[in-house]
Amino acid sequence: MTNIFGIPSVLAAGIFAIAGSASTLAQTELRWGHVYESQSPYHEWAESAAEAFEDRTDGRYTIEVFPASSLGKQTDLAEGLELGTVDIIYDGQFFAGRRYGPMAIGSAPFMFRDFAHWEAYRDSDLFLDLSAGYAEATGDDVAGLVYYGQRHVTSNSEIRAPADMEGMKIRVPNASLYKMFPEAVGANATPMAFSEVYLALQQGVVDAQENPLPTIQFKKFYEVQDYITLTGHITDALLTIVAGRVSDSMPDEDYATLMAVLKEAAEGASSDIRSSELELVGWFREQGGTVNEVDRAPFRDAVADELNGPQASWDRKTFDRLQALK
Repeated sequence: MTNIFGIPSVLAAGIFAIAGSASTLAQTELRWGHVYESQSPYHEWAESAAEAFEDRTDGRYTIEVFPASSLGKQTDLAEGLELGTVDIIYDGQFFAGRRYGPMAIGSAPFMFRDFAHWEAYRDSDLFLDLSAGYAEATGDDVAGLVYYGQRHVTSNSEIRAPADMEGMKIRVPNASLYKMFPEAVGANATPMAFSEVYLALQQGVVDAQENPLPTIQFKKFYEVQDYITLTGHITDALLTIVAGRVSDSMPDEDYATLMAVLKEAAEGASSDIRSSELELVGWFREQGGTVNEVDRAPFRDAVADELNGPQASWDRKTFDRLQALK
């Protein structure tokens, strides 16, 4: 039997099966893993980037996004870039700094005057230079910088000046740059798993913790803390990192498209986080919480000598370039 094209039906079936297989094989799936909840802007914008990349490459590529540590903890994801189990991740600047020291500068206390200073850094030649240095050192590419928020202190006792934090037991991530600020003001920096913080605050195991306002809201730390003090001691961010093998296996034009959609997603998530941050001061007060603005200068002065001290993994020139940004 022949079909309307004059091709024997069995042969035609084979041709179309082969064509279908070729089409299937032509589609490449990338895996994006992160530790943030599926309701977070980090995940929502990752999904948006995945959709945009598939659309702009006419379906040749898909990105499957795995939220909420479903591919492992942050350390597992970082290792996965090298092992080939994940292609794209978010990574903290401090942790990226373990692979390329200067990249950690953005996670140090009081490196940024305000959000505008952080934006200037994100859009600067300095950030491009650090990203290039990271790529040379690791083989992986930095696709974007995602705003995480200014970190503030929550506590059960009022903080107005650095002296009020002396002896305070404050939970911090287990990383030296996050310990720098509390130690400089005489507090007892206490590393603890993030999942344990709420219960530790509730039971008085620690007196305080520090995080951006959206995190304080999402994790409901305000339920077990009386005060939020707007120290703004770290203006934190995440890096979007792409495994080097992705660029090696992809045509330049497609890779440029990938980097573009990832940068757009980083900017979108940053905008959402910033908007949330600005709205939340009023929201916390509506819940009956006490939110105190403080003079940040004495807190900044307490840590100033440490910023180019033994814990600095950047040089003075890099520090000066960052401070000179307007």
